Amino acid sequence: MSDDATTAGAEPAWVGRLRRLREAVGALRLWPHRRVLARSPARALVQADVQRWCGILYPGEHALARGDRGFLRLMQRHPEFRNLFYHRTGFAGRLWQPLCRPLPTLYITTVDIGPGLYIQHGFATIISARRIGRDCWINQQVTIGFRDDRNAPSLGDGVTVNAGAKVIGALHVGDRSKVGANAVVVKDVPADVTVVGVPARIVRRNGLRVDEPL
Repeated sequence: MSDDATTAGAEPAWVGRLRRLREAVGALRLWPHRRVLARSPARALVQADVQRWCGILYPGEHALARGDRGFLRLMQRHPEFRNLFYHRTGFAGRLWQPLCRPLPTLYITTVDIGPGLYIQHGFATIISARRIGRDCWINQQVTIGFRDDRNAPSLGDGVTVNAGAKVIGALHVGDRSKVGANAVVVKDVPADVTVVGVPARIVRRNGLRVDEPL
């Protein structure tokens, strides 16, 4: 039997070889990015991002999070990750955007972003918080932004902001809280709750169903 033979439903061996070849060629294009990462003060933050993204997107490939492989794959396949990388590494990273373009409708202006931020489908998303904690999750068509030129939100650790949500003004979203899809949040959100609606209300607290105003 040929080594290209596969069982029903399995990926043909030649497809895997072609993908590896494409990734190897892509790695040449990303050589400047690897150099920027190696010298960047944000290297530890980017490595934490790589570990989080690989754990979510490729949970069965544990080796990806080590060394360059995970970084290269994320840069090649996920434009949202590119946006985050360029934001972390600043001018030195953005010099090389023409070689590996970011997602044009994802805007990140937050200076203080903790490690492990995951952006799922970053289309039409604005991330302009005062601070974002570690291991947060932000979906598409989200606006996290200023009420005026000074008042912007802060997000604690482990916060999730689902698709279409708006988090606006000088407020704080507590650790491990979730903002539901299309919710509008203009007041502080305590830790360990889920909020939904317009205006947002608390519908879960510590895993139990409730109905409370913010």
